[in-house]
Amino acid sequence: MAKRPPKEQLIITGTVRMHPRGFGFVIPEDPSKCSEDVFIPRHLTRNAVDGDIVEVAVQFESRKPEKGPEGEILSIMQRARTHVAGIVDHLDKTRIMAHVPLFGEARPVIIKNGKQKKLKIGDRLILKIVEWGNQKNPTICEVSHKIGHISDPSIDIDAAIEEYNLPRDFLKSAIQEAKEYGKQVAKKEQKGRLDLSQTPCVTIDPETARDFDDALSISKDRKGNFFLGVHIADVAHYVRPNSALDKEALKRSNSTYFPGKCVPMLPEELSNNLCSLKQDVIRLTVSVLMQFDRGGTLISAEVKRSFIKSQKRFTYGEAKQVLEGKKKSPHAKDLHLMVELCHLLKKKRSLRGSIDFALPEMILIIDKNGAPTGVKIEEYHITHQVVEEFMLKANEMVATHLEKKGKTQLFRIHEEPDSKNLEEFFSMARTLGFKVPKEPTQKDLQELFDHARETNFSQQLAIAFIRNLKLAQYSPQNVGHYGLALEHYCHFTSPIRRYSDLVTQRLLFDEEPKDLDLHRIGEICSEKERISFKAEMNVKRLKKYRLLQTWMEENPKRKFIAHVTKVKPFGFFFEVKDLFLEGFLHVSQLESDYFIYVEKVPMLEGENTKMRYIIGQEITVRPEIVDLIHLESKWELIVKSKRMSKRKR
Repeated sequence: MAKRPPKEQLIITGTVRMHPRGFGFVIPEDPSKCSEDVFIPRHLTRNAVDGDIVEVAVQFESRKPEKGPEGEILSIMQRARTHVAGIVDHLDKTRIMAHVPLFGEARPVIIKNGKQKKLKIGDRLILKIVEWGNQKNPTICEVSHKIGHISDPSIDIDAAIEEYNLPRDFLKSAIQEAKEYGKQVAKKEQKGRLDLSQTPCVTIDPETARDFDDALSISKDRKGNFFLGVHIADVAHYVRPNSALDKEALKRSNSTYFPGKCVPMLPEELSNNLCSLKQDVIRLTVSVLMQFDRGGTLISAEVKRSFIKSQKRFTYGEAKQVLEGKKKSPHAKDLHLMVELCHLLKKKRSLRGSIDFALPEMILIIDKNGAPTGVKIEEYHITHQVVEEFMLKANEMVATHLEKKGKTQLFRIHEEPDSKNLEEFFSMARTLGFKVPKEPTQKDLQELFDHARETNFSQQLAIAFIRNLKLAQYSPQNVGHYGLALEHYCHFTSPIRRYSDLVTQRLLFDEEPKDLDLHRIGEICSEKERISFKAEMNVKRLKKYRLLQTWMEENPKRKFIAHVTKVKPFGFFFEVKDLFLEGFLHVSQLESDYFIYVEKVPMLEGENTKMRYIIGQEITVRPEIVDLIHLESKWELIVKSKRMSKRKR
């Protein structure tokens, strides 16, 4: 029976988003009643799981600045799911138990009639919930079906698709619609469009990309003015409102990218073929044609329906080789012009306070069986920056264009972070030795990251900052974009893999349906994006642990360099450099000493040895245990000799 609150409390309904640590946030269904997300402490969640529709009592008097108003879940009005993914982690004569990632570690799950299924520890299952239980009683489930065993890396993606309830196969009607367009652009489809088939266009994408959303063209006149064309696949021409393709695209809302595999938003007939801006074939596009003066200031911009023929498909690495003179190309001049304009746009973006992290990307190398064999670091070099700057500018221009037309649109919004969270970040930056003013501006922030690039703390600082930011979302209510320091911003440049961009294309040419509900679409796209991100991160994390386990088996004594990322009274967290993987060391695992927590710094200091552990410090660790079921690891700290420690101090 639901608990009833005092009459003076505000009662709202909303969707709960649970954190792995047990607490949650409720997103109000009606923002007019409560405009902020409601923080739910762990002991007041009433057994809710991520995605449940709940009734909440909001307590504004216990409001915390960094979390907003607090609340208590009174009842669960609608469960988000009837099935969950789990892995058998305990098996004896009396009972079989499973670890369910959705529930976290604190919630026991018992498998009913598990013996009949001949289960063993490590089996990956889809479980049907029989009894949800409560904070005192465990959840009871029965086996729906078995996916495989945790030792088999080939099923990691299939397991994630089931665990996060991602759509797998397209409806036959959607595939049929896609096939009916054929494999080539017909002559009649080119009529009425701007002919850019003779304009030198190129694509620049990752090596593994198959869905090419965007192509670029550039020229420069004698006065020094730049003419930039950003040409985007005209997906709206093929995916009509309320068609089978449209319904499938909205259901997915975005493509999900796993290591070595993509779960696409559109059928392959469109995503990898007719819509993809492949080399040497005619493709229908929407072109943003912009003119800039020699200083990078925008003079004019227009949006046209067009068709192009891409002359070259560059990978990031190949384009970089051309720019460095290591490889010859007839497009070398255009690439150098792109770099020139890119630097001008980056300078202007920096001046307005936009934050540029320029983080390297760690790419997992996966074999045909799904097993990770190694990693490679993809540096964020100039060709990545060229594409990013031009896409950002095109998105901004389209949002501004729609605003001038008086069209209600789907903005990409990013609210300002809480001041307390920012202060914690600035305190960390000062601890690492960076100079930060008492009241830093966004310009100070960018200068901080610029300086950090010259140190070993660049990645750590950027990740810490990102964790303090709010999530970007889609909404027809524009509040601006904090990270980009823009008043008007939308997503337009990736319609093959994002539904929001497809909606923007329709709005540009007044092709939106009469019953268009941008608020609902914004909520769906934001939610699906969050789910896809979690699924992608979960698989990447599992693959990292698999690789770490392989390295341990090959060399049990192998050591790893890591950096301390967070210090607490009970121990400290660190990140392993080779894998961008987080680990933890409890104070009991440190040297034979009593460690005191100094909150102001923060740091842990040995009472007798005076050994210190502080954010940013480099340490050496060795893995002892890798747990693929719970995605956990246990590490040993490799301590230098006392003599070396004293010298370092």
